[in-house]
This record gives sequence, structure tokens and C-alpha cells, in this order.
Amino acid sequence: MKGGVVPDVIGTAKLTQAVTLLPYHEHLVWERLSVNTPISDGSAVLIDAPRSQSHKNIMVGRAVATMSGDSRVPVKIINPSDKWMEKPYVLARKFGSPQAIFTPLASLVEEHFTVIDLETLASQPELNQKIQAVLVWVDSAFLNRSLFQVLPNLKVVVNGGVGVDHLDIPLINSFGVKVCNTPKVVDNATADLAMGLMLASARNIIQGDSFSRCHEEGEDVDVNHLGIDVGSKTLGIVGMGSIGYKVAKRAAAFDMKIFYHNRRRRPVEEEQMVGAEYCPVLEDLLAVSDYVVLLVNLTKASTHLIGRKQLSAMKSTATLINVSRGMVVDQEALVEALQNKIIKAAALDVTYPEPLPR
Repeated sequence: MKGGVVPDVIGTAKLTQAVTLLPYHEHLVWERLSVNTPISDGSAVLIDAPRSQSHKNIMVGRAVATMSGDSRVPVKIINPSDKWMEKPYVLARKFGSPQAIFTPLASLVEEHFTVIDLETLASQPELNQKIQAVLVWVDSAFLNRSLFQVLPNLKVVVNGGVGVDHLDIPLINSFGVKVCNTPKVVDNATADLAMGLMLASARNIIQGDSFSRCHEEGEDVDVNHLGIDVGSKTLGIVGMGSIGYKVAKRAAAFDMKIFYHNRRRRPVEEEQMVGAEYCPVLEDLLAVSDYVVLLVNLTKASTHLIGRKQLSAMKSTATLINVSRGMVVDQEALVEALQNKIIKAAALDVTYPEPLPR
């Protein structure tokens, strides 16, 4: 071990002062030890190295261990070496490139990991053995069988978002690799966006902005561009999970009447808190809603959940709001419904594909 081991300690010693123990392991977990805590032969200690302290600033020195018979034996302190302090290696798209992890997050990721981009991995195949995780942000096209075959120590694919429908989970799992996501981190943001799209549609905010920028001098605003109130209108929520419930709380503040459709009914107390009424049949919700917001995960069952039949069940004055996944809606059927005025409008955060071809 570069920097020395602990040859002075034979058997088990007990510390006479609080120190931090670094066990013999390639990737270290620091453990704060109290006075009289046993340490095993071959252990090394660092004096006053708090968890939050960066590797570069670790204090090194000598600790004193007490052996049987009260004889004092110095415990040698290792000096931090590159090998000892090596951070786990992760594979990700190069920061700043399209569909990579957001650049503002780069320093946070690099604080904890050694980040290898795809180009570097291709030119330095010896790094294959070191990659333990792959960080995915939106794009997962590079995750294929050929890649997994050359990453023998890969343990996990980390998705920077909630939905994992873009990942081939059976393929990933077939290599003994786990998949994890980041649930709940965008719940509030998504709920805000759903309300924002509803208000933008109701109040014709986009049309109003366009008019204010491009109208002719003396031209009056079309009264239809003033939009309508959402208060007292009916909101239908399809998918009453965490985000759906946050949308319901926001809609309740606008005095909207709320219906929801979900695989499982919410507890009555939760319904009462937001004034929501459960609709076990989707078409019943569609028939009474002025605004329908989609908040379901993309699965085989939810693909084209909203098609011609469902759109025909909606009010002709209704607006469809999709903040889930593009493929939840049959887009051809939606275009036909809008062209034939079967529904009034659609406010879409997601499409398929994304972005739509121009």
C-alpha cells in the first residue's frame, strides 16, 4: 500500500482518541470512531477527517492505539494516494454535448465520480474494467448489448429522471445490472407545468403575446382572445399519483371541480382534502371534464390510452393537456379531432417523436 500500512499494530487495538477509520477497500466509506473503539490489524486511521471534507484536504498524522498491558503503540497514518482515494468510474455523455447531463450539474457529479465520456472510452478501452455505473439523461440510444458486453464490472444504470420507458430494462438486467431513477424530484415542476399549460390555453396567452408583438396600429384585440375563467370549470386528472395529486391541490385553489381516474382509488381523506371525486371508468371522466390532464406512466397498457374513441367522448369545448409521455396519445387521432373540432384544443408538453419534425 503506497504511503505505508500499519505494521506496528498486531492483533486488535483500541483507540485513545476519536479518529476516522479507513478500512482496506478500493472504495472507501469513512467511519467516525470513538475512544476505545477496537480497530483490527491492518487498519489505517486519519485524524479529524470529517465526512464533508474533500479528499484533497484530509489531515494526516499519527494516532495512538493502546494494546493490552497499557503499552502505547503508534499507529501509522497512510498518506492519501491516487489509488486509495480513487473515486468510482462512471460512463456518461460528454458534458455540454446534446442530451448530456446538464452542464450546471457537472461539478457536483465530478465531485463524487470520475466521469468517462463515450469518446474517451472508445479511445482507452483499458477503462472498460473500471466503469461501475452509467449515467443517462434523456438519451439512451448508446445503451446496447455491445456496450454492456465490454463493461464487466458495471453495476447500475442511473436514469436522471422519473420515467424509464426509454430504457431496455430486460436487456440491462440480463447482464446483472440494476436500473435506478430519480422519483419525485420533478413532481412540483411537472404539476406547475400542467397548470401553466391549462392557464395558457384557457386565457389564450400565446395568442395574446403574438398579438401584442405583431398587431397593426389601431387593430383591436379579438374578444375571443380574452379567454375564459378556469374557476368553476371541471378538471379531469388521468393518473392520480404523486404528481396528479399535486395538480389536484393546485386546481382546488382555483375553485375547480375535480374528477380523477386511477388504477387504485385514493383514500377518502385524501380525496376530501382536494375535493376530488373518483371515476372508475375513464370515459365517464372524459365526458364531464372541461380540461383533461394526462399524468400516467408509459406502459403497454397506457400506449394510445387516448385515441379516437376517448377523444370522441370528450366535450367539444374541452382541452387535452399531456404532461406524461407523447405515446400516451394517438397523435393522428388528436390531429383529426382538432381539425374536425371534436375537442377545442390541446396543450402538449410531450409529443412523439420529440421534437416533432418541421
